[in-house]
Amino acid sequence: MKMLLSFVLLSLLFPPALALECYVCSASSTNEQCNQNSQDCQSPLDTCMTSVDTEGQAKAIVKQCASEATCSGAAASSSVDANGNGNSVSCCNSFNLCNFSGAESVRVHTTLLLLTGVVLRLLSL
Repeated sequence: MKMLLSFVLLSLLFPPALALECYVCSASSTNEQCNQNSQDCQSPLDTCMTSVDTEGQAKAIVKQCASEATCSGAAASSSVDANGNGNSVSCCNSFNLCNFSGAESVRVHTTLLLLTGVVLRLLSL
């Protein structure tokens, strides 16, 4: 029984390889509006890319699937001035819907770390 429980828990940690799912939107003014739709990225698009253009109080958020090279290049050339105006680009591909927000990804990583600790503890019993 303990062995079966271990296999079930491990299968939850390592699901079968599937396409990365990203939030997608074009020119939404808030993150909440932007996170209404998602899509499975098709090869060679393996990264969730988020671009935020800010000019004063106006903000345009674009989320899409991209290749890692495209997203990294866009992130390297993005810039924001001292007033917060400009373009910022972020890339992620660590888990489905990783482009929700920065705070969400930190919370999910902490949860995964704790779950891994629980599984390792169960395996050592």
